[in-house]
Amino acid sequence: MASHIVGYPRMGPKRELKFALESFWDKKSSAEDLQKVAADLRSSIWKQMSDAGIKYIPSNTFAYYDQVLDTTAMLGAVPPRYNWNGGEIGFDTYFSMARGNASVPAMEMTKWFDTNYHYIVPELGPEVKFSYASHKAVTEYNEAKALGVDTVPILVGPVSYLLLSKPAKGVEKTFNLLSLLDSILPIYKEVISELKAAGASWIQFDEPTLVKDLEAHQLEAFTKAYSVLESSLSGLNVLIETYFADVPAEAFKTLTALKGVTAFGFDLVRGEKTLELIKSSFPSGKYLFAGVVDGRNIWANDLASSLSTLESLEKIRNDMVEYFGEQLSGFAFTANGWVQSYGSRCVKPPIIYGDVSRPNPMTVFWSSMAQSMTKRPMKGMLTGPVTILNWSFVRNDQPRFETCYQIALAIKDEVEDLEKAGITVIQIDEAALREGLPLRKSEHAFYLDWAVHSFRITNVGVQDTTQIHTHMCYSNFNDIIHSIIDMDADVITIENSRSDEKLLSVFREGVKYGAGIGPGVYDIHSPRIPSTEEIADRINKMLAVLETNILWVNPDCGLKTRKYAEVNPALKAMVDAAKSLRAKLASAK
Repeated sequence: MASHIVGYPRMGPKRELKFALESFWDKKSSAEDLQKVAADLRSSIWKQMSDAGIKYIPSNTFAYYDQVLDTTAMLGAVPPRYNWNGGEIGFDTYFSMARGNASVPAMEMTKWFDTNYHYIVPELGPEVKFSYASHKAVTEYNEAKALGVDTVPILVGPVSYLLLSKPAKGVEKTFNLLSLLDSILPIYKEVISELKAAGASWIQFDEPTLVKDLEAHQLEAFTKAYSVLESSLSGLNVLIETYFADVPAEAFKTLTALKGVTAFGFDLVRGEKTLELIKSSFPSGKYLFAGVVDGRNIWANDLASSLSTLESLEKIRNDMVEYFGEQLSGFAFTANGWVQSYGSRCVKPPIIYGDVSRPNPMTVFWSSMAQSMTKRPMKGMLTGPVTILNWSFVRNDQPRFETCYQIALAIKDEVEDLEKAGITVIQIDEAALREGLPLRKSEHAFYLDWAVHSFRITNVGVQDTTQIHTHMCYSNFNDIIHSIIDMDADVITIENSRSDEKLLSVFREGVKYGAGIGPGVYDIHSPRIPSTEEIADRINKMLAVLETNILWVNPDCGLKTRKYAEVNPALKAMVDAAKSLRAKLASAK
């Protein structure tokens, strides 16, 4: 028996990568400075794992922004708007895809499965000219080897990469992304060949989409892909890694029959049902990489017990979640427990260890003070119970929904006190409602039932004159739109601009939304400043499917990650666009 680790935090114990990235983006340091910080972090990480006795140490888990974006760079799948002219992809093109620039918007960003990590969504179509454009996997393998550490290079698997992509703008939404498999596999072959030549004896492909409900033709794509790669993989030990949930029976059958594969990895913490499949039909002569340590939580692992299972803001706080957690009972906090959310942005999840309650009002003083300084309605801002739950390390001695109900009752107390203080607009953010959705469809209904119920607990009994808002961001919402409607908020603001406005498609298909809705009109996670005309164009697209009396005009999300020099002109452009369209609508009556 030997030890293996799927990945490792890349930010550094004191968020060294975050600060190096932001210094580089602000032109306060050079590319060489950034590369030096990154190399030092990788060296430190490999040494920590080696010193800890990990046998199968991974490489190519580091990313300056995102591992899926790294795969897009490896495949040379750069959208035309970035004016890439071929060759090895450098920082300018890489970060333009991730963050946008003064001329063009960033690529879409969305949640990585049911986590608060965000990945950059590849934009693909039949016109993409794939080429081997980033040798990062080989470079980092050689880097570790020079330090005396033999690693297992990790690549995002070809099928999951395509399934996690979207049709590029101008490509039919029904375009079969898996039809591009024949175009990307030759590049995977090149990477494999270089890794073999460098001395790699193992290679790992992450294929996490195998835990989802896949159709027969999607499963067939895995069979095809690894059959094509079989000859290139000859002589290597090949691990296919899955995580986040059970692998369904048909997917397990497909996976364990793949040609050229010698090892299979499973999440046996969140995928307990997979254990029965392993017991009954795991192929002989293959390696089992059993995920028995919960890498998504912080509780100390009882390894003996785990193995027996096989036998049977800019401030140093975690923005809105830690802010409220600090004022609720039942929460504890770390000093440097940072987790990457996207790019250089990190969060520090609190720990829910006991029963949750609200000893004292949390925001009433500040909201009342702000309201006293303006005649305009001041919005009280709270984090919803489902988001607090999903963005925390949660006690594992009772069902998650019970903890969520406790948080909901605490937030309800705060809502009542805000209302008594004269706050007539109260926003209860549920940014993470969608990310908590189980990956298996059979488990959706139960989760959505208690998640929606938790939200409704928070504002039950408020006066009819009190307006309840909520906010959601960076996820696919179309498949849960009816649950969002059931939340019964008066207004919902929701990320839209970076998702290529696909949220609007659900309204084009006839779903009626009777409350106020504000699909975001510009991407706040990019430093790019939108023009008034660009925002007006987005609003016009919204007006094509939404009634004027329910449409709110707002950014995608909160603005705390942006500088004032970016915030002020962007908000002015947004307000000018709204005023201009209001005037046109009024004159048309």
